[in-house]
Amino acid sequence: MIFYMSGERIHGRNQIDLRTGFRADKKLTISEKEKEEIKQKEISERAISLFHRYREGHIPLNEVQKEIERMDGKTAAVVKEILLSRWMDALSLNEEGKRLLKGIGLLKDGKIGEQEEEFHQLLSEYRKEKEGARQGVKALLTEVLRKEGIDGDAVEPNVEESPLWREASNKLDRLYGGKLEDIKGQLRTL
Repeated sequence: MIFYMSGERIHGRNQIDLRTGFRADKKLTISEKEKEEIKQKEISERAISLFHRYREGHIPLNEVQKEIERMDGKTAAVVKEILLSRWMDALSLNEEGKRLLKGIGLLKDGKIGEQEEEFHQLLSEYRKEKEGARQGVKALLTEVLRKEGIDGDAVEPNVEESPLWREASNKLDRLYGGKLEDIKGQLRTL
C-alpha cells in the first residue's frame, strides 16, 4: 500500500491520497449530469461575481461587456440572463439605480429609454412624496410635543421612530413599489 502525503510516498496495503481521501488505485468518474451541474454552478458563480463587482463599482460596464464577449455563445447567454435578472431585482426606490439601468440597457441593446425615464420619474415622485410625508409627520409630532410643554428651537422630534411615520412610509413603499414592479415587468418583456 502506498500513501501520498504532501507529495511523499508512504507504503502500505492500499494506495490512498491523503489530500483527497480517495484510494489512488480507483479511478474517479463523474457522470455527464454531474459535469453539467458543475459547469452550470461555475457559470452562475461567474455571473454573480460580475453582478456584484459591477454593482459595487469595482469594474466598469465595458469590462462586463468584454467578459461576456470572451465567453462561448451558450455561456454568454446564461450569464446575460442571470445578470439581467439580478440587475432588475436590485432596482429599488432606495437607490439611484443608474448603474443598474446602464447594465440592463447594455444587455437589452439600449432599448430601455422609455422605462429608464419612467424609473427616474417614479423615483423623483417617490422621494418628493416621502419627504412631504416626513415633514407632515414632523410637524404633527412637534405640535404634540408643544402641547405637552416641550417646546423650543432645540426640540427635534425623532420622526423615524414614530408609528405615524412607519405607517406613512409603508403606505408609500407599497404604492410606489407596485409601480416599480410594473416597470421591472416592462423591462423583462423587452
